[in-house]
Amino acid sequence: MRKITVLALFAGLLAVSCKQKEKEAALQYYATPHTYDIVSVAEPPQDNEVRNIIFMIGDGMGLEQVSCAWVLNHGKLNLDNMTHVGLSRTWCTNELITDSGAGGTALSSGKKTAYSHVGTAPDSTDIPSILVKARELGKKTGVAVTCHFADATPCDFCCHNEYRYNQEDLIADYVECGVDYLSGGGLDWFTVKRTDGRDITKEMAAAGYTVARTEEELMQAELPVIGILAPDNLPVVMERGDLYRHTVARGLDILSRESGEKGFVMMLEGSCIDDWLHGNDIAKAMEELLDFDRTLGDVLQWAAADGHTLVVMTADHATGCLTLQDGNLEKGEIGVFFASESHNGIAVPFYAWGPGSAAFTGIRENDEWGRLVASFVK
Repeated sequence: MRKITVLALFAGLLAVSCKQKEKEAALQYYATPHTYDIVSVAEPPQDNEVRNIIFMIGDGMGLEQVSCAWVLNHGKLNLDNMTHVGLSRTWCTNELITDSGAGGTALSSGKKTAYSHVGTAPDSTDIPSILVKARELGKKTGVAVTCHFADATPCDFCCHNEYRYNQEDLIADYVECGVDYLSGGGLDWFTVKRTDGRDITKEMAAAGYTVARTEEELMQAELPVIGILAPDNLPVVMERGDLYRHTVARGLDILSRESGEKGFVMMLEGSCIDDWLHGNDIAKAMEELLDFDRTLGDVLQWAAADGHTLVVMTADHATGCLTLQDGNLEKGEIGVFFASESHNGIAVPFYAWGPGSAAFTGIRENDEWGRLVASFVK
C-alpha cells in the first residue's frame, strides 16, 4: 500500500512538473538590452495658464503592456512622473471591441463613432478634431508618429473618411488638413502606392508645405512642413535609434517658437506598439513602448521648463490579450503569454501631468476624455 502511495505521489509530482514546463514553453521571455534612467521633473502649479497641450497615444498600450515595460526597465518608467490617472472605456458605437479608427476619433474629437471610421460620425459626416479647434483659436498644431500617414490614428486627427482603409482618399486629405508640423512615414502611400497617378507630395508642396524626406531636411525646415521619413512605417527602434525622439523635439521647438503665447496642440503616437502586439512579438512591442516612454521623458523635461504645458497620455485600446505570467524585477525579465492577435475591450489608463492635470481622474468614456482635453484649448 505504501508503495502504491509513493508511486501515486511521484506521478502527481511528475504531472505538475510537466505542466509547469508546458506553461514555461508557452511563454515568451524577454529582457531589454536598453534600460535607461528616468527623468525627475517638478510639476508646475495647477493654476498656471495652459497654453500648450501634448496629447500622447500609445497604440495598443494597455496597463498590461505598461506593467511589462516597467519590469523590463527594472521597476521605473518616465510614466511614473504622471501625477493624475484615470480609466478610459474604449467601446465604439457599433462594436464592443473598438479599432484605432473609432478609438482615436473619440479621443481626437470628443465623439464616439462607428468601427473603422476616422474623423467622421456614424452617419459619415465629418467631425472636427482638437487640432481644428486649436487652429481656429490661432494656435499652432502638430502630429508626430512612428507609423505611415495612412494609418488610423494620425488620420483621426487630420483626415475624414467612413472607412480607415480608403487610404488614397485619406492621404489626399493631408493637403488641406492645415496642420503645421507633420512627421511620420509612408512616402509610398503618397506616390507609388496610388492608383490614381497623383503625387500627393507635389500637392503638399503646392499647398505651401516643405516636404522633408530625411531627418536632416526636417530639422532645417520651417512651418508648415511634412516630414515623410520612410517608405512605410518608420524602421523599428533597433534600427531607427533616436529618430522619433528627434522629430518630437524638433516639433516642440518649432511649434513653441512660432506660436508664442498663443501656444500649440501636438499629438504624438507610439504607433507601432500595436503592430507588434498584433504579431505577438513581445520584444519589438516592448522596445517600441520603451522608446515611447523615453520620448515622454523628453516631453516632460521640455514641459517642466515651459511651465504652461498640459501633458496627457493614453491608449486607444489594448492589444494582444497580454498577460504577465513570469519574470524577475531585479533582472528586468518578463515571461508573457498572448491570448489573441487582436484588440480587447479592457479599459485603458489615462495619465496627466502639468497645469490642469488634477481634472484627469476617475472612470470615463474615451469621448469624455477627448472633450476634457479639448476644454483646455482656449
